[in-house]
Amino acid sequence: MATRTKKSARRSAGNRQHRASSVASVNCAVITVSDTRTPETDTSGRYIHDALLRDGHQILAYEIIQDEPALISERLRGLIDDPTCMAVLLNGGTGLAPRDTTYEAVVTTLDKTLDGFGELFRGLSYDDVGSSAMLSRAVAGVAGRTVIFAMPGSTRAVQLAMDKLILPELGHIVALVQGAGAV
Repeated sequence: MATRTKKSARRSAGNRQHRASSVASVNCAVITVSDTRTPETDTSGRYIHDALLRDGHQILAYEIIQDEPALISERLRGLIDDPTCMAVLLNGGTGLAPRDTTYEAVVTTLDKTLDGFGELFRGLSYDDVGSSAMLSRAVAGVAGRTVIFAMPGSTRAVQLAMDKLILPELGHIVALVQGAGAV
């Protein structure tokens, strides 16, 4: 029991240091990739938008674009080239259907992958949806000095990704990418 308590204390101290090096407010872009959603029906994009604002982050752009690899890549490149954009959060197009091309557009843009995001997302999803969690191609990484997260389009999946993975770490990840949070 004492060993567990010591480990918890070390982890807690590490978490405090980890949080202290985080960027408090991240400038974000939210992109919903869909051929059918509209601003009125985009519950997933709206959830990302609202969750970021609740957590104290800024929204530079919120848009819905068609699931066309060239459009996704072009928009990503524009956001990566914008020095004020620190993070891009995409939802939709990460499945296996022929029209699901977000994954391909994102991974060809990344300089570094954040493999743990997809792994953890699928692990947490398994508890909710069972073996179909393996069908998700959720992915994250860094392009230039911009953090990119691509998650499925379902609102439940977005809530899981945002609440359990992205929001708790976004400020710290951005600090590391920006060179201000080396711990």
